[in-house]
Amino acid sequence: MTQKPLFNKIIIANRGEIAVRIIRACQEMGIPTVAVYSDADAAGLHVSLADEAVHIGESPATESYLRGDKILVVAQQLGCDAIHPGYGFLSENADFADAVTAAGLTFIGPGGDAMRAMGSKTAARAAMQSAGVPVVPGFQASDTDADLLAAAHEIGFPVLVKASAGGGGKGMRVVQSPADLPNALASARREAQNAFGDDRIYLEKYIVNPRHIEFQIFGDTHGNAIHLFERECSIQRRHQKIIEESPSPFLDDDLRRRMGDAAVAAVRAVGYVNAGTIEFLVDADRNFYFLEMNTRLQVEHPVTELVTGVDLVKLQLRVAAGEPLSVVQQSLCQQGHAIECRIYAEDPANNFLPEIGKVVRAVEPVGPGVRVDAGVTTGDEISLHYDPMIAKLIVWGENRAEAVRKMEWALRHYVVLGVTTNIPFLRDVVAHPAFRRGDLTTNFVPQHFADWQLHTDTPPDIALVAVAISDMLADANRGAAADDSAGDGDRFSPWTSLRGFRMGVAR
Repeated sequence: MTQKPLFNKIIIANRGEIAVRIIRACQEMGIPTVAVYSDADAAGLHVSLADEAVHIGESPATESYLRGDKILVVAQQLGCDAIHPGYGFLSENADFADAVTAAGLTFIGPGGDAMRAMGSKTAARAAMQSAGVPVVPGFQASDTDADLLAAAHEIGFPVLVKASAGGGGKGMRVVQSPADLPNALASARREAQNAFGDDRIYLEKYIVNPRHIEFQIFGDTHGNAIHLFERECSIQRRHQKIIEESPSPFLDDDLRRRMGDAAVAAVRAVGYVNAGTIEFLVDADRNFYFLEMNTRLQVEHPVTELVTGVDLVKLQLRVAAGEPLSVVQQSLCQQGHAIECRIYAEDPANNFLPEIGKVVRAVEPVGPGVRVDAGVTTGDEISLHYDPMIAKLIVWGENRAEAVRKMEWALRHYVVLGVTTNIPFLRDVVAHPAFRRGDLTTNFVPQHFADWQLHTDTPPDIALVAVAISDMLADANRGAAADDSAGDGDRFSPWTSLRGFRMGVAR
């Protein structure tokens, strides 16, 4: 007997590689999908893969992917009964989640109340303290300059200024001395207002050279809560992750158990449902502190999938449909080691500034234990309107040393031409002795690669010229074929074919 799909049709309120990832999971489960797209994404990969696609607005995200009202109308018109927000954009918008539910559709993620409880960094800190989860010493009772300055002296410098509604490094400033605090507060407020529409800030003690380790969690509507172990996310640039791995090379069994227990306690404290992460800072003495909760699927979820064997997107869909969690804590374990590198169109030699332009060629590495989650392919444009991520490159090995070697191989065989990418930089990071040893902190990149420059023995122009010639030949062949089909050309003539013909010379 054919099993009825969990949902009749799902609309994906996102773009790029996460939209592709969700579409493919739905295809495997027999669930039709609807993609939405902006002007800039009319030829996007997610548009071609979905069963249906609807233009949602102009290129800026504020006119398209952030227009929850438009997306909800399209969902209702096309008979969708669920919306998957992916990550970014509307994924942590509590009002949108509530609007979806009020319209009679299923929001594939936590409810608005849980988002509000954990979306505010100050509210989340208070909830974690009540649940007995360790938090970084800080101050959130007031955000006036005088009170914050007094609190900073009590906490002790250096301190970290953070946006209450923030994430991704926005509105964050490290302050080393009292004299620097007023300017840091002013600039943090401005950035927080621009990024989140909320200029509230608070203070935390700045943990020197910490590790950033997060735990994947899941809750269901039946009161079950689990964690699916940790991901080491310490390799970052501008407070944003670029390499993640599981298991962490730093954790032992005892620390892993204690952090996992704290993560599940955090889930239960707010009655959390669906996928999320509890993020911790861990100091050199193995003390761990709650950092924040992300109320959504994470970019780096594939490394957890590879070491646990659990498809997190499919689990999201089942939990959203009301099913109990299909796995229990005691049955979960980590098998082998997985590493993910985020492939960006950016220039690491120029402060990681984003790059835009056409991807003339994208050749992905293929091999056992190599996975590529891509949202950009040959011929696609990298737009200034969105995050410049091209793909995620993930490898699995039986142990960390094998995974590192496999990642080095995969990065050497990943070719993207037409835009500058961070692939050469990632190769150098993975090859660094400290990375190989697992000596990772959030200051790894500024400590070891502050003055990084591209070094190569092959002039890049040669590769670009070769690609240009390849494109010209391909265009010529397409043109000749078009002429033949129109009846205007002689398909037997050597002048209309560029397939190896030589005049008077053996090929």
